[in-house]
Order: sequence, then C-alpha cells, then structure tokens
Amino acid sequence: MTMNGEPGKQQKYPQWAPYVLIAILMAFVYLAFQQAPPLEPSYEIPYSQFKELILKGSVDEIQLSGDIAEGKLRSTEAIGPQGETAQRFSTRIPPFGDETLLPLLEAQGVEVRVSGETGKRGAIAILLSMLPWLFLILFFYWVFQRTSRALGGRVGGPEELKKFLETPARKAEVPEVTFADVAGQDSAKREVTEVVEFLRHPETFLELGAEMPHGILLMGAPGTGKTLLARALAGEAGVPFYSISGSEFIEVFVGVGASRVRHLFESAKKNAPSIVFVDELDSVGRTRGTGLGGGHDEREQTLNQILAEMDGFSGHEAVIVLAATNRPDVLDPALLRPGRFDRHVVLDLPDRGDRVAILKVHTRNVPLGSDVDLDGIATGTPGFSGADIKNLVNEAAMLAAREKRNEVLMRDFEEARDKLLLGTVRTLAIQPEEQHRLAVHEAGHTLVAYFLPYADSLYKVTIIPRGHALGVTQQLPEEERHTLPEEYLRDRLAVILGGRTAEKELLGTLSSGADDDIQQATTLARAMVARWGMSEDIGPVDLRESEEHPFLGREIAQPRRYSEHSAEAVDHAIQTLLREAEQRARTVIRDHKAELERLVNALKEEESLHREQIEQCLGPVDRHRSLVAGSD
Repeated sequence: MTMNGEPGKQQKYPQWAPYVLIAILMAFVYLAFQQAPPLEPSYEIPYSQFKELILKGSVDEIQLSGDIAEGKLRSTEAIGPQGETAQRFSTRIPPFGDETLLPLLEAQGVEVRVSGETGKRGAIAILLSMLPWLFLILFFYWVFQRTSRALGGRVGGPEELKKFLETPARKAEVPEVTFADVAGQDSAKREVTEVVEFLRHPETFLELGAEMPHGILLMGAPGTGKTLLARALAGEAGVPFYSISGSEFIEVFVGVGASRVRHLFESAKKNAPSIVFVDELDSVGRTRGTGLGGGHDEREQTLNQILAEMDGFSGHEAVIVLAATNRPDVLDPALLRPGRFDRHVVLDLPDRGDRVAILKVHTRNVPLGSDVDLDGIATGTPGFSGADIKNLVNEAAMLAAREKRNEVLMRDFEEARDKLLLGTVRTLAIQPEEQHRLAVHEAGHTLVAYFLPYADSLYKVTIIPRGHALGVTQQLPEEERHTLPEEYLRDRLAVILGGRTAEKELLGTLSSGADDDIQQATTLARAMVARWGMSEDIGPVDLRESEEHPFLGREIAQPRRYSEHSAEAVDHAIQTLLREAEQRARTVIRDHKAELERLVNALKEEESLHREQIEQCLGPVDRHRSLVAGSD
C-alpha cells in the first residue's frame, strides 16, 4: 500500500490514528477534571454541629461517600464560620465511626444515600498520575519517527536505524575503467602492476608463501588521478571495488563510524578477492591525540577500528585496501607502518609529455578542428593536473557549443585556458586615468620580464578585467622546472615588483594596485631567506614560520626555534632582497623607457597583447646574454 503516489513508501499506521488518540486524551482530561458546579453556597461544618442539626430536626437529606457526609437543611440557617446562612453543608465523619449516627438519622426521618465516589476518585487519581508518563512515551515515539524519516528518507523503525549504522559504501561492482584510461602516470601504474597479478592469480603467490601488501596509499596533489587509478586497478584485475569517502564514516552519533568500518570490511571479505578504496583518508586518519582536549572522539574510534580490521587480515583473504590523500604529513604513524599502508605510491603533476597523453584521452570523443595543436596546448598549461586538463577540454567544448559550431577550434582552448588561469572577463566602467595607470602597471611587469634573462617567457598581457584582477601579465615557462635556481628567483622578484616600479617612474605616484604583487614578493623572499638559505647574512638555517595548524598537525603549538635576533635578521634580509629586486626593475625600466611608453600606448589601444605583438613593440632581445647593467 502506498501513499501520495510514492511507490515503496508504506504507511505504518492508519491516517486517522493520531486524531483518535488526541480525542481520547481530551475526553480523558475532561472526565478527570469534571466537577459539578454547586447550585448554591455550601460550608464545611464540625461533626458536633452536624449532630446538633440532626437533633434539632433541621437536616432534610444526606449523602455518605466514605468519611464525607454532604447534606441539605430543611431551611436556610446560619452555618458558616462567620455566621453566613446557607442550606447545604458538608462534614467529615470520625475515622473510628459513630454507631449512634444511623439510628439518629432514622429517628429524625432524614433521607440517607450512599455513593461509591471513593473508588471513582481513586481510579481518577491513578489515571492522572499515569498521564505524564503517557505524554512522555508519546513524545519519544514522535522523536523516533522524525529521526527515522531523516535517516532513511521515509517513515521507518529499527530496520532503517540498522541501515544507517551500516556503511554507505557504493555497490560492489567491477569497474569498466582500465589502465588504458589512465594517462600520464606511468610510474604509478608500474608500482601497482604486481597487485593486479596477485588479484588475478593469488594462488601463484600463496604457493610461495608471499603476501601482498594489505594497504596501498596513493599520495598526490588534488586532481592527479588517485581515485581513477584505484578504479583502474580493480577494473584491470576484474575484482569487486568498494569505495567510500573517509568523511562518510563520521556522523553525529558516537559509534557509527566504527560500525560502518566493520560492515565494509565484512562485505569485502565475503567477496574476496576485492579492493576496498577509502578516499580522503586524512579526514579519519589524522594523528591521534591532537587538537584541544585530546579526547577519545568519534574520529579516533573510527581510526582504531580501521587499524584493527587491517591487522585482522590473515593474508589469505585477497582483500587489498587502497586509500587516497593529499595530506600524508598529518596521517597517524600507525597507518603507515608495515602490515598496514606499507606501500606508498606518489602521483605527481604531469609533465608536458604526460599532458599530451592526457589531452588525447579526454579529446577522444571531442570533434577537433584542423588547427588544434595538442602539443601547443600542453606547452601552455604547465602545472595543470589531470582534472584541470579535463576541465579545460570541457570548457573549450562548451564555448564551441555556445557558438553553435560542430567542432572545437584552437581559439576555444586558448579562451578556456585564459578563463581557468585568469578568471572570467568582467565588464567594468574604468575611467581613462585609471586605465592609463593600469596599462603602465602591466607594461612594467611585461617589460621587466621581457628583458631579464632568467625570467619566464611572456604569453599574454591584458588590461581587460578578469576574475579579481583588473589586469594580468601571463608568463609560461619554456621548459619544466623541478628546482628553482637563485638567479631565476631573483628575476622573478624583479618582475613581480616591475608594475609598482613603472608606476613610480612614469606617473610619480603609487596606487593600491600593487597589493597582490607585494604579498607575492614578500612570500617568495621569505622562502628564499628562511627556507632555501639564499641570503649571505643568514646562511643555510631553517628559520621558516610554522605552517602547521593546531587541528591539522601533530602539535597544538609549534615552539619557536629561533631567537628574536634571528627573526630581526630574517626581516632585514627579506627587505634587502626586495629592495635589490626593485632596483633591478628600475634599472631595466629606465634603460628602456621609450619601449615602455610604446608598450603602454599599444596596451591602451588593443587592451590585450600576445607574445608576437609584445616582441614587435619591444624589439629583439638575446634571452641568454649576460645580466643587464646594474644587476648583481
């Protein structure tokens, strides 16, 4: 039976049941508290006065109810405590009784009635005492029903609560993804290839007494393909794949996480060989005992249960646990010891060749124009992860669809890249004076980057507002860098401060437009001094500030490992680096002031300039010549 046309939503009780229950309660309260209103005044009198009234023949009738006697006089008399006159009265009969009362009443001709009010009032008292408990039971039943609806999405009972305590793992199935769908992670695929062989033919390993690692930890930046590699591993081996996020173990109710862990591993063992994949492991696997208070919270219970389950593997169940995280530094050491997640696979950001392979995978079903150059796109997307490249292809396809074209062109990819790197174009009403200052600022960045030998090559400069920036100078490295040389970093500082310096040289004043530039330059200079030892005065000493958060790291407060004198020396070295970079930028701008003014005019006219247009404005330059005059 269904209600409101929703299949499967069964009604546990009739619709009219709550209304009947309310009606019964109202009737019960009415009967319990109903008292007949007196028709005329009535006073309670002493028993001795009651006997006197009987002897005088003033009593007309009387009703006995236990030890209470209520009566009516033949006429109105003064019976009140203050002499009030009334015809009705009541009195209390002594508990030891009075044997002369009934004969006296019979002698005076008084009408006597006896009622069972005592039993009735006693029953009412019992029912009234039970009424609060009844309301309490009804209240808890109502709370239980609402909780069941919230947890199960429909009216439920113990079965719904049981489902809530079980893991919300995805249905176990063999993924269709294989290693052919994973591009750009060849080293990571080699690391897990032997796991595929073990899952396909476990008897070969077991005959030699070999055991595969129970846990494999996939580490890498967001978007590098950790989840995809885990699915591809299961698809390549052809085994069931159980996936769940670490945050799904944590609920508001204590003990739910540990219960879900037990259920997840029980299901995996029943369907062995299988793979259990826990995404975002750092949400439950952080170092125990951290944070304020250090209590035994729900997260720690869940982590303890995961450790216990992984220890409980006998080695012959062919269940492999994969986990992914981008914060391996905060994981509990017990997770990383041999016997648990003892194999660590690092997924790096793809280099140019890997980006070409990833582009080929994501453009398999995309109709490309004849001018599309995947090598050029890969060159122009340094630092992009696999997820970024997938998003780039999708944005380009959406741009082509918006213009009602049946193929994606190279300009779609370029516009999509600018949108992802620089932000969406904004429409702002910029005054001519502000536009001129903006052009000077961006031209300063461009000029310094163009003439300094170790700076990255220019790709584009624009004064069209994008994202949060009013103008952008974009550089693209010509080759992949895995380390940053000191000469490159010093040129980088000069380029960052080039916009501010150009404003000072051409306009004579500064503006707030250099806010982000100053922040970037200070951060880079601090890293050069305090982390990389690129200051002669400081030397190779680690004086970096703590980057740990008390709720993420291993300590509530990082102790300061250097003195106030060292901190002052670091600040002085940072200022020295920044002033040297500013002086180098000023030297370049003064030596090429005519080219700078030409570039400013071109920017104001065109609003966006690409590399070829920049070269036409600034002329040829030898990128590998020695440092310009005035530099170190």
